[in-house]
Amino acid sequence: MISRLAGLKYIGLTCCFLALAACSRKDQPNLDAGMNNAPGVGQAAPGSKADFATNVGDRVFFLNNQTDLSPEANDTLTKQANWLKQYGQVTVQVEGHADERGTREYNIALSARRATATRNFLIQQGVQANRISSIAYGKERPVALCDAEQCWSQNRRAVTVITGGTN
Repeated sequence: MISRLAGLKYIGLTCCFLALAACSRKDQPNLDAGMNNAPGVGQAAPGSKADFATNVGDRVFFLNNQTDLSPEANDTLTKQANWLKQYGQVTVQVEGHADERGTREYNIALSARRATATRNFLIQQGVQANRISSIAYGKERPVALCDAEQCWSQNRRAVTVITGGTN
């Protein structure tokens, strides 16, 4: 009887181990995907929305109540401008955003100034003005929800969204 119980324990433990092993492999990333150079297999196709977001960067961040572009923002926007000049058929919309603090009216105005600062930088870098529109969302579209600086800093942003001209 005891040997039979030991055998059942062994089988039960083996089944549990196999079930856990199967579950743990389900969500693992495909590490070989980046090794293939074919577009669309582990990497973004050149000139695509994914290429822009992944390889260039589609957003810049601002300090509290500020519209000035930081050195990091300038670097990202310079990359955006170079990409947009390379893909001259692409049109974009710059979305201005603000954190949840302040009135709706204040945040709409602040996010409009952020979008305008971003748009103007891209134009100064040689991107045609008629390819860039802007919109202000204020605090209406947060990416992070909490009552702390770690969330507010993510919401104070301008996002360049491709609206047309890609594959």
